[in-house]
Amino acid sequence: MAKWWRSAASNLRTVVARSPTAQPSSSYHTIQAVPRECSGSRVSARDRAQGRIPAVVLSQQLLLRKDEPKNSSEDRSLSQKLLLTTERKQIQSILNSVELPFFYCTTFPLQIRAGSGSSHLLESGTVLPIKIHRNEETGKILNLVFVWAEEGSELKVEVPIVFKGEDVCPGLKKGGQLNRIRTSLKYLCPAEHIPSKIEVDVSNLDIEDRISMGDVEVHPSLKLLSKNEKMPICKIVAPKLETPEPASL
Repeated sequence: MAKWWRSAASNLRTVVARSPTAQPSSSYHTIQAVPRECSGSRVSARDRAQGRIPAVVLSQQLLLRKDEPKNSSEDRSLSQKLLLTTERKQIQSILNSVELPFFYCTTFPLQIRAGSGSSHLLESGTVLPIKIHRNEETGKILNLVFVWAEEGSELKVEVPIVFKGEDVCPGLKKGGQLNRIRTSLKYLCPAEHIPSKIEVDVSNLDIEDRISMGDVEVHPSLKLLSKNEKMPICKIVAPKLETPEPASL
């Protein structure tokens, strides 16, 4: 049985990372949850039968390796692991609005209440989704994993890449092909500056031009978690020349 409460580089630099600005959070995107005192397959199956999804909220320390420095700004219990349930309908509505993979780069207000429909607020905070477990056959959500994402903390986030400008790209107009080498980039991000996506503009690329990881301009507080910033994100590949078929005799 687990306690749920807390104790307290090219010259074509046309790449822009979009970072969400502070916006008022609607109740639609505020995840409502209630505590669960125990875990297990039977308990989880019962929760799902009642239209609820088991969830866990981890402290950031549980995600760090033992040899990594601790974040001194973390004010929650180092061993904190909250067991919760959320409403399936609400989670599905959020996923319909914030589609994958952008869901994993979006922080959400979390309110933990004494019971379903209760007005008694036990705890609140900000969380980042890090995992959705689904049934392999049906695709139904089995459980959710979140991590606390309070302001001042840092998290490792895989940010999806969105390519734009293909309709006016000179290299593509000449018959070239866009080779999407990377679909995401991993950053160490302050919780308040997690970008929802990275837009890579290819509108100025010609044949054999490329955009590298180091060409991406992001918020200065973000740290790219790659040892080689020269690794390409994408490249315009020259069109393949068709080999003429030998003339028949």
